[in-house]
Formats: sequence, structure tokens, C-alpha cells
Amino acid sequence: MGDDLITEAAALLCEAQHPVALTGAGISTPSGIPDFRSPGTGLWEHANPMDIVSIRAFRRDPQAFYDWMRPLVEVMRAAEANPAHRALAELERAGHLRAVLTQNIDGLHQRGGSQEVLELHGHTRDVVCLDCHWRAPADRYLDDFLATGAVPRCPRCGNWLKPDVVLFGEPLPLKVLNRALEHAARADLMLVVGSSLVVTPASQLPLMVLEHGGRVIIVNLTPTYLDSRAAVVIHADVVTALPAIVRACGER
Repeated sequence: MGDDLITEAAALLCEAQHPVALTGAGISTPSGIPDFRSPGTGLWEHANPMDIVSIRAFRRDPQAFYDWMRPLVEVMRAAEANPAHRALAELERAGHLRAVLTQNIDGLHQRGGSQEVLELHGHTRDVVCLDCHWRAPADRYLDDFLATGAVPRCPRCGNWLKPDVVLFGEPLPLKVLNRALEHAARADLMLVVGSSLVVTPASQLPLMVLEHGGRVIIVNLTPTYLDSRAAVVIHADVVTALPAIVRACGER
């Protein structure tokens, strides 16, 4: 990680009129939350997502979904925001970031202090009934599941309750998606953090920024399909790179 890249990234952020961030699993792995594709540790290493984490699979066997999700829920509940989450919140407070668009469901951006967070893939704070659409805070129901192993049921109609996360085969939450698209349309800079830019439609958001003349900064350990078109690419640990960018912004 070169100081010149950090300085250049900070300069672009400070000069931008409507900078936004797009984050993926790589910003939360330092907090102990596994990503999906890393060899040996990824959540898909020993499970076919279409067999467990698709909406069709959930309707067929919600117990398998909840059993798969149990360790992830436990890890997310214990996790704390790391220096990269807090750095994005500092950039927002300083006026150098308008919003965080995230593919993550862990809520760590909010715990880190970010205010404008658009969770493209949902979150685990609520549960929702797929049949009657009854909705409630998730804590009580997840507590009961962790204690008993029983899949929670809707108190209104008796059907299964699902955490308010987007499963394969489900659309993204429309209001959140529309707000994210509005930010991407206005953005003259997108800071991509910890995303491999593989999963659509989130992976297309930085491309939108580029296509209307904006710039992209990528901070990710591994290459992405947009590295060759990005203004700055930093292949480094996000918990090191993001605080360094914040410090460089403060020195300008």
C-alpha cells in the first residue's frame, strides 16, 4: 500500500461533490464475519447456496436454512465495527461521503457510526412472514430459535418467519434499491471497499458512476473486473487503508 495511492484517494474524496461508498463482505471479515467465497473459510465452501439460501429452498425446508444461519447469527451478534467501518463514518461526518451502499446484512456500518446506510441485501433486525407479510423486530424470535432450534412462526397466520434478508430468487428491496440508484446516478465518485464486484446488481453500481463521467476508487485485497478503469486501486487490508485515507483527508 503506497502513500501516493492513499494521498491520491484522499484528494479525490475531498474534491468530490457527491461521493458514495459501496461495501462488500471484505469490510466485515476483520470483524470475524466470514465472507462467501474465500477458499477454506467462505460460507459457500461446504454448502450449495441454491440448496439452502434460495427462496425456493427456504419454502421447502426453513429448518435447513435456520440451521445453516445459526453460527452466522451468533457471529454477527458478537461482532463489533472495525476501523474500516469507523473510517467510513468519519468520512461521512466530515462531509466526504454522502451514503454507504452495502451488500452486507450485519449492521456493522450503523454500529460504526454511519448514518445514511442502504442495505441492498436486507438485514437481520426484522423478521417477516412470506404469506401475510406481518413484520416484527427479530431479536425475540432469533433468541427463541437459538435457545430451542425451532423455526419461528408468524403469530398472525402460523406460517414460517424469515429474517428480512434477500435470498437467491428474491428481488432487492425496491425502496432501498431506488435510493441506491439515485445516489449512483448523482455520484461523481464511488469508493468501493471490500467487494469483489461479482454479485449483481450491486456490482454494476460503480460502472454506472464511470459511465456518467464519475471516478471509482477500489480498496480490496483481490482484483476486480473494474480495476483497469478505476482512478485508484489499493490492494490492501481495509482496516489499514481506510483509516490512512481518513488521516490523509484530515491533513489536506
